[in-house]
Amino acid sequence: MRIGVLVRMDRKKDIETQFAEVKEMGMESCQLVCWDRDLMTNENADKITAAKNKHGIDITAFWCGWPGPKIWDFYGGQETLGLVPASYRFERIQTLIEGSDFAAKLGITDFVTHVGFIPENPYDSNYFGIVHAVKTVADHCAVNGQNFLFETGQETPVTLLRIIQDIGATNLGINLDPANFILYGKANPVDALDVIGKYVMGIHGKDGLYPTDGHSLGNEVALGQGKVNFPLFIERLKEIGYNGDITIEREITGDEQKRDILEAKKILEQLI
Repeated sequence: MRIGVLVRMDRKKDIETQFAEVKEMGMESCQLVCWDRDLMTNENADKITAAKNKHGIDITAFWCGWPGPKIWDFYGGQETLGLVPASYRFERIQTLIEGSDFAAKLGITDFVTHVGFIPENPYDSNYFGIVHAVKTVADHCAVNGQNFLFETGQETPVTLLRIIQDIGATNLGINLDPANFILYGKANPVDALDVIGKYVMGIHGKDGLYPTDGHSLGNEVALGQGKVNFPLFIERLKEIGYNGDITIEREITGDEQKRDILEAKKILEQLI
């Protein structure tokens, strides 16, 4: 297992500088994140390709966001996140298809997004529409030779397993963020591997705390300071044969973010 870090496409940050920083931190890989569809251009694809080749950084996955409102809590999130809300679904499907095509230009074969609060009840009137939407994007990913990966967090492991089985596509997988399972109060990430381990194709190195009320998510914290049992989590990943990358994510900015990323790298390297 290698250690990588997230790189975010941003109008204010030069992509070559970001890849240089990844290399300076001693990383060999990254996941590329984009929430702005206007940045998914041929020009930017060329810049990214040149930067990753110059610094010898592998892009293991393209994490694609979508347009429209995003409310990261248990109430607004039900109505705004991912492919779950029908009112935003068509435009978001189109954006994800564009993202898949952009990732293909970069030679990236794992495509990741948050699908949203997938209903636990398979008889929910919205469930079939979500299944169809995910299948539409996954089928397009398949044409591009890509896997479609669910980012974990907003659904229980069993719900995630069920929708993968119900869709039935052979290119579906999971980008497991252990902190998200805790932030959303959905599962212990170590135990979740018993349910969905065979579908895991990517891992985020992130930590967090459980929610303390029914309205707001738990808090994301520096790796090693939260409730993810990383020694046991890494041991369990080895047991199920996972040999992919662990991509560090720290949801703050500035010097503290970089310090926490480097400390997370040290902790993970010791465990691996």
